[in-house]
Amino acid sequence: MTDVLGVFDRHRPLLFSVAYQMLGSVADAEDAVQDAWLRWSAADRDDVADPRAYLVRVTTRLALDRLDSARARRESYVGPWLPEPLLTQPVTAGPEPADPTTAAELGEQVSLALLVVLETLSPAERAVFVLREVFGLPVAEVATALGRSEAAVRQMAHRAREHVQARRPRFDADRREQREITERFLAACAGGDMAALLSALAPDAVLISDGGGKVSAALRPILGADKVARFTLGIATQGFALPGLRVEVVDVNGAAAVVAWVDGEPLMSMSLVVADGRVEQVLVVRNPDKLAGLSVGSAG
Repeated sequence: MTDVLGVFDRHRPLLFSVAYQMLGSVADAEDAVQDAWLRWSAADRDDVADPRAYLVRVTTRLALDRLDSARARRESYVGPWLPEPLLTQPVTAGPEPADPTTAAELGEQVSLALLVVLETLSPAERAVFVLREVFGLPVAEVATALGRSEAAVRQMAHRAREHVQARRPRFDADRREQREITERFLAACAGGDMAALLSALAPDAVLISDGGGKVSAALRPILGADKVARFTLGIATQGFALPGLRVEVVDVNGAAAVVAWVDGEPLMSMSLVVADGRVEQVLVVRNPDKLAGLSVGSAG
C-alpha cells in the first residue's frame, strides 16, 4: 500500500491542478482527486504501463462528470460567478496554501481571469485546452484521456484556442509590475485615496464581485473607473474597520493579489487584471464557501 500511495502522491499536484482548472473549484477538485485515489487503489495496476497518464485520464473523466452538475448549480447562483481563488505563495507567519506542492504546480498556470473565460467553453473543449495548452500533453494522450480521436482533439484544440484568445483579458504586465500596481491599489484603498484609485484604473475598468448571496456584493458587474473606485473604497472602509483584520499582497493563481483574513479566517480576495499600466478588471471573491484555498492550515 505504501508504494501504491507513494506513486499516487507523486502525481497528486498535477491531478489537483488538472481538476481545479477544469472545475474552477478547490473543493470539487479535491473531491475529484480523492475519487481518483479510490480508483487507483482498487485498480489492477499490473496493467498500467504509465501511472501518470492513467491517473490524468481518470481525473479528467471524473472532472468532466462533475462539470455538468457544477454548471447546473451556477444557473441558480446569486450574482456573478467567479472561480475559487487559490494561494500559490506561502504567507509568512500566517495562512498557508492548501498544499505547498499544489502551490508550486499552479504557480505558472492560468489566472482567475482566464478561468472565467474557460467557463464559456464546452466541457470537452475545456478539457482539451487545459491538457494541451496548459500542461502540454501530447495529442495522443489527450485523445486517450477523452476517448476521442486525435483528429477530433486537434479540431477541439483549435476551436478552444481561438475562443480563448478572442475573449481572454489582455495581459501585458510582468510579475514585478503586477505586484507594484497591486500594492499601490491596496495602499490607495487603505488610505481612502480616490484620486490614486482613479489614476490606477483604466477608464473602462470593470469590477466583478462574487458573494453568492452569502455576503454583500454587487449583483451585476460595475462599469467605469469612477464607479469601480467608489465601490472599492466602500468595501475598504467597511473592511479596514474590522477587528483582527490582516491584509497582504500575495500570489493567487500565480499572480499578485490582495487577500484579507479576519482572525486567521479568509474574508476575501481581490485580483487585478493589468494592461498598459492600468487596472482593467477587479475580481473580488467574498463568498465564504469559495475561500477554502485561502484558509489557514487547510489540508490539500
